[in-house]
Formats: sequence, C-alpha cells, structure tokens
Amino acid sequence: MPRRVGVMGGTFDPVHIGHLRAAEECLEELDLEVVLFIPAADPPHKAGPKVLLFEHRWRMLELAVAGHPRFRLSDVERQRRGKSYTFHTLTWLREKGPYRDAELFFLVGLDAFLELDTWYRYKDLFRLAHMGVMRRPGYPEDDVARFLREKVSPLYAESPGTGVFHHPGLLAVHTVRNSHLEISSTHIRRLAAARKSVRYLVLPEVMGYIFDNCLYHGKYPSLDEKGANRENARTQCSGEGGGNV
Repeated sequence: MPRRVGVMGGTFDPVHIGHLRAAEECLEELDLEVVLFIPAADPPHKAGPKVLLFEHRWRMLELAVAGHPRFRLSDVERQRRGKSYTFHTLTWLREKGPYRDAELFFLVGLDAFLELDTWYRYKDLFRLAHMGVMRRPGYPEDDVARFLREKVSPLYAESPGTGVFHHPGLLAVHTVRNSHLEISSTHIRRLAAARKSVRYLVLPEVMGYIFDNCLYHGKYPSLDEKGANRENARTQCSGEGGGNV
C-alpha cells in the first residue's frame, strides 16, 4: 500500500489541465506515491448555478486520469449523504478508507487555503492530514504564515528556507512551488456555453466528452443519450459549420 497519499478534492466541473499538472507537480514536490481525486457530490461552498451532474464530472475525471499509474479516483463523497465536507472525507480516509495506514496530504490552492476558516471544523483538518498548499497568481506566499499564525495556531513555525511549517501537535503545512497556470473551470464552462474552443485547456478525451454530451449549454443531458440523440446533440452544440468545442 502507498505510504504517502495526496488528496485533491473539488467539483472538477470540468477537470482541466491545471488540475492535472498541479497533481503531477505535487507528486514530485511532496514525494507522494498516489494522488487521489475526490469529486464533491454536494459542495457546501458552491452557491448559485447548479453544479453539473456528478456522473458527468466523474466520467470526465475517469477519462482525464486514465493511463496515469499514480492517479486514483474515489467516489466517497457520492456514497455519503449530505454536504461534502472535507472533515468527513479525511476522517473516513484515516479511519476506514483503503489508505488508512498512509500519511495523507490534503492538496489545496493558496486561494482556497486562505478561506479554510470558513470551512466546517477547519482546525481539525490540520490533525487529519498534512497540507500541500499550491501557489496561485496574485496571492503572496507570505500569506500562508500569516494565516497559520492568526487562524490556526501561533505555534506553527517555518523551517528556514524549506517552505514547510511545523507544529508540536498538528501536522505539517508544505508550500508547493507549482507552475502558474491561469486556467479555471468557470472560464471553460463559459467558452463551451458560447460554443467556443476549449482545446488545450482540457485533455482531448474530456473535450470530446463535453462535445458529445452537449455539456454547459443550459440543459444537462442524461447519460443514456445515444445514437440519434447524440447526433442531435452534436448538431446543436457545434452550430452551423461548428465543431470547435
């Protein structure tokens, strides 16, 4: 069994190159053996427009990670009823999941990390898993130290020159020097809704799935739309002389 497991959560609506590259770099930076992708079934922080059906988001993740020997998927948040709280997910992984004997590293962008104090039982997350905090454009790395001191515990201290913060009773927080890729799922959804290209923002397999299922065009088709219905979806999504999704 793997000894060091990264946990990457999110809506993945849709999964894109930025997610995959970040996971790849965390594998190397944090010496992980596996990165576990866990799509949220009922995300508590996503207000407003409906999130795409879990089944579509799951299928796109399957396509995106296929063939990578160290990427894994888990549908634990679909199996559990109610809101998809990270506290419950990490607790399950530590106590009952297949990686319960491994060190867990919760992978999170710096922008989300600085909002952890709005999450359910956020301080307990620092007891359940190490943190891998990925850089984000426009967010100074010094904010990690400030947040830890002010919102978690003043006993967190950085090992000089390492970007790793240690605490006598909580787990370590690691800053990850990942590539800055300004790609967002929101932007991809807007492009797809406008029938514009999402090529090179998502993997070709994911792009094909979005196109074949006419996703992000206002109506979310069921997964059993095949044959003639699928061809109708192609026509509606591509438009006259289209096919550039």
